[in-house]
Amino acid sequence: MRVFIIAGEPSGDKLGAALMVGLQTLVPEVKFEGIGGARMGEAGLQSRFPMEEISIMGISEILSQYRHLKRRISETADAIIADKPDVLITIDLPEFSLRVAKLVKAKSHIRCVHYVAPTVWAWRAGRAAKMARHIDQVLALFPFEQPYMEAAGMRCDFVGHPVVTDMQASETEAQEFRAEHGISDAPLALVLPGSRRGEVGRLAPIFGQVLEPVLKVTPDLRVVIPAASPVEYLVREAVKDWPCNPLVICSEDKTQKCAAFKAADVALAASGTVSLELAAAGTPMVIAYDMNWLSRQIIGRMLKVDTVTLVNLVSDTRAVPEFIGADCVPERIAEALLQVMNDGANQNEAMRVTMRRLGHGGDAPGLRAAQAVLDGLSDHQTLN
Repeated sequence: MRVFIIAGEPSGDKLGAALMVGLQTLVPEVKFEGIGGARMGEAGLQSRFPMEEISIMGISEILSQYRHLKRRISETADAIIADKPDVLITIDLPEFSLRVAKLVKAKSHIRCVHYVAPTVWAWRAGRAAKMARHIDQVLALFPFEQPYMEAAGMRCDFVGHPVVTDMQASETEAQEFRAEHGISDAPLALVLPGSRRGEVGRLAPIFGQVLEPVLKVTPDLRVVIPAASPVEYLVREAVKDWPCNPLVICSEDKTQKCAAFKAADVALAASGTVSLELAAAGTPMVIAYDMNWLSRQIIGRMLKVDTVTLVNLVSDTRAVPEFIGADCVPERIAEALLQVMNDGANQNEAMRVTMRRLGHGGDAPGLRAAQAVLDGLSDHQTLN
């Protein structure tokens, strides 16, 4: 079996490596070509060029690199068509991946599988129909995505979310973290203002204001901020004058990060996948997010759901308080944070349901994804 696989971001590299290992488990003679990062390299892929060349986000960045990206898209599609693999698997990064798939489909009958469904359940539903013109199968991270993809005419398999296989700290490690940093049995809050420069710039000042009334009620509160390495300096600058003297740790140190998540009594976090990480650790949370005025107006009008917090969506509850856009007001967030600190147990069931529905306790997502790819190929060959 020959597979051409493409990933362009660290999260995609992680998914791709797990999928490759899954395929190697089920089909030991499988051969890989494609583009990926260090993790996929460890799984046996020799990337055709550095993944970072296509790991570009934002309209301005894409425009500035447009010619180079266009050339790489064309080169990659030509290589796939010449290689004639049994299947092309693209992982997220739609600006690159779906353009490659479109060119491949225009000149071949190679089966195209896309890993990570677009958020058509939240906004821009038309993306699914456009994908269906050149994507045969979608591997979905969330169970509620399947009907949207199938309605557009694509096979869709829910394969589970990688958060269910993430490392988790023990109670002992959590207590050791508290002891190491002199926290002892004081109340501990995680503050997570995002992993991108713009997010930190917008949310860190708001989150600092949130903590002021909270500290008046809970003066012994300790605050830990796991910061992504690309924005660690910005986070340290943004919080250096906070009255609680927060402890900033690098989230790349997985042992420290996991111990902090387990040790925390509550978390204040930006909207995103981090809510699933907190749920996996059993840490109750409040979610808040803001954006620039134009984005707020556009996205606000396009949103199709009444919550963007993944724990709420997966568990089909509204257990996690969220404050998005115009609702991202420090006083209101502080009130919710205090309520969760006093009674975070009401989120426990929603967090447990979320992890179960995302695949916790079952086969690893990488193995499930590999099996779905093989099943799709088998069904396709049977029909033809």
